Amino acid sequence: MPAQLLKLDPSPDLADQVYRVLLDAISAGALKPGQRITQEELAEQLAVSRQPVMQALRLLKKDGFVQDAPITHGPAGRCRGLQVTPIDASWIAQVYEVRGALDSLAVRLAAQRRTALDPALITEGREAVNRGDIKAMIDADLAFHTALYRAAQNPLIEQSALLHWHHIRRAMGEALQSAMLREPVWDEHEAIANAVASGDVTLADELMRAHSDKASSTLGAEMIEKARLHSAELPGTARTARTTRQLRGRHLL
Repeated sequence: MPAQLLKLDPSPDLADQVYRVLLDAISAGALKPGQRITQEELAEQLAVSRQPVMQALRLLKKDGFVQDAPITHGPAGRCRGLQVTPIDASWIAQVYEVRGALDSLAVRLAAQRRTALDPALITEGREAVNRGDIKAMIDADLAFHTALYRAAQNPLIEQSALLHWHHIRRAMGEALQSAMLREPVWDEHEAIANAVASGDVTLADELMRAHSDKASSTLGAEMIEKARLHSAELPGTARTARTTRQLRGRHLL
């Protein structure tokens, strides 16, 4: 007889849900780089116990999204805790170097097959921009690039490109808060899709390389400016409470 295995609960684990919510909040910029966070405050805002929050924060720390905060001294004594990891522009630039090479390979292979991408990918991206929904913009961007990877019909491209996606989406969350950076992205995506569908391998490659280079330089510049502005703000408890209220308003918490 086959071994009797326990049935698994198909619903997401609570710690995983907390992890995803916090990761979305970090990516969308609702939780700022360098901002102090505590298990107690997050558990209260999410209306859950501290245990799943602790597990989620442990995973976020392992993945590099939160880190130990500098020790501070206050009325209650020494306090360390955690903070949202500051964004490293040089690391993101390195990630984009790898992603750019993979994207270039993907569009060349897809263009050789004259693959027509679903027009809804572009429509949904533009609609997210019109709504000012940063999370939806990031999701739409991922959907577009993933469609290109799959159109290349080489599964290793998608596996490799998505390896560092969470770090890229976090940088995008910071940069996309600037309205002037949103609409041009979808003009570029549409031009790439048209070149791929027409089978113009050279043009598709040129457009993708320009798109990747522009994204890398733009995100780097935006992150440096954001880091400068964030460092001038106080990351104390009052600010954390204010941000969690904002998270509720954005349906991220």
